Amino acid sequence: PVPVVYTYAPSEDPKDLSIVCDNLGAGRLAIEHLISCGRGRIAHITGDPGYGASRERAEGALSALADAGLELVGGVRYGAWSEGWGRAAAAMLLDQHPDIDAIFCGSDLVARGVMDTLRERGRGVPGDIAVLGLDNWKVLSTNARPPLTSIDMSLEELGRTAARALFAALEGSPRSGVEALPCRIVLRGSTTPLA
Repeated sequence: PVPVVYTYAPSEDPKDLSIVCDNLGAGRLAIEHLISCGRGRIAHITGDPGYGASRERAEGALSALADAGLELVGGVRYGAWSEGWGRAAAAMLLDQHPDIDAIFCGSDLVARGVMDTLRERGRGVPGDIAVLGLDNWKVLSTNARPPLTSIDMSLEELGRTAARALFAALEGSPRSGVEALPCRIVLRGSTTPLA
């Protein structure tokens, strides 16, 4: 009888209300932005494949690429949510596909590792390869070199929406299902358009 609203990750019970980020939309938004910057050889490095958001973001990215008549370079690279994974995956990707021109990273932490490897390999960001992160974790994104373009999951709005839904449930108007809120892109220097 106690109202519950799940936020960020969905409940497994369809009778519950879950307020989540639109992870499919986030993947789509990232790819559409990279394409709008003139990129066409796009790779995707992300975190744990057991994490539903990782799979949904990849699905959104693949869908946007297909709509543009493009294919993901090198397949989805799943791994850890760490800079170390970003560095290692970027090195493997460059060894196998040196002609990539953009990398969509599943988190800002992964993106920071990717940018380290690109710098070590003498590849300019964004001149040679655009890099886009996800989380808009400001301590990482604004202090990256160059500052990192990132998808913001609007977590404050997620919290406000969940709180409003909880108050409505307490007042006798509960909802159920999964409601996905849109993400937004925060533009910084790592994805400027090709000249």
